[in-house]
Amino acid sequence: MVTRTLNIHADSGGESEPRLTPFRRLRVFLETIKFEHSIFALPFAVAAAFIVAEGWPDWVMFAWVIVAMVTLRTFAMAANRLLDAEIDRRNPRTADRALAQGTIGKSEVIGYMVVSGVIFVVAAWQLDRLALFLSPIPLVVAFVYPYLKRFTWLAHFGIGAVYVIIPPAVSIALTGSMPMEFVLLGVAALFWVSGFDVLYAIADFEFDRKEGLHSIPARFGIGPSITISRAMHAVTLVVLAASMVVASGGIFAALGVVAVGILLAYEHSLVRKDDLSKLNLAFFTMNGIIAVVFAVFVVLDELLNW
Repeated sequence: MVTRTLNIHADSGGESEPRLTPFRRLRVFLETIKFEHSIFALPFAVAAAFIVAEGWPDWVMFAWVIVAMVTLRTFAMAANRLLDAEIDRRNPRTADRALAQGTIGKSEVIGYMVVSGVIFVVAAWQLDRLALFLSPIPLVVAFVYPYLKRFTWLAHFGIGAVYVIIPPAVSIALTGSMPMEFVLLGVAALFWVSGFDVLYAIADFEFDRKEGLHSIPARFGIGPSITISRAMHAVTLVVLAASMVVASGGIFAALGVVAVGILLAYEHSLVRKDDLSKLNLAFFTMNGIIAVVFAVFVVLDELLNW
């Protein structure tokens, strides 16, 4: 679950808003939502777009797909930070986040959310009409996800639900249809993201138990959570392979699945019950690499047709 104190400012929802230039405030917001981690979502959109086109996609349409993906993730992360602000303030690991500290205010984050949501809908409007009609669904899913840890240890699948939408949504946006290979690719993305969210939640399992928040680590402990994450990523590999078979992928698609398997195995070798020192490396660095490597292999497969 990817989510010290200053003077109170009445207009910020109980937080102070230090004087910052508009550019600096934007930079603080982008840092708050870890904008660079859009790389986790983009490769699945890129792979889906090249599979749809069976080669180079239309660049204008492809650009709108990228805009939609980035703005949806921005909306989702802003919602996560906004709804978890009080929890983040109490958590020693997250107490220095900008919203928790009051460096930016809730009203400002809401503003960024609204802008991101509007741009996302505009991007969907530029694509297939069905994409515009369905555009509220991912926005609702992204907004609901942060609430889930208040109620269920299955909350990790909430963030996975955002990612399961990506490949089918790209197919709908570009063609108005949703063939099975994109559904399977979305399911693979769901288990991949949910699996590494379980790993990341290990960092907060004691805090979550204290606060009465729900997660797989808080419910089952560190050791079983690592095992569950590994099982999720095993499912990822199986479904990913199935999606490439259904999509009639060639040798590079097969190599991409093998590469993902090797990288996932290495990622899990970094995290042990008695040694969590490399948890950030496993979560941030390795998952970014895995996503990019998979997309590169799929793109090569579609361009070279081997």
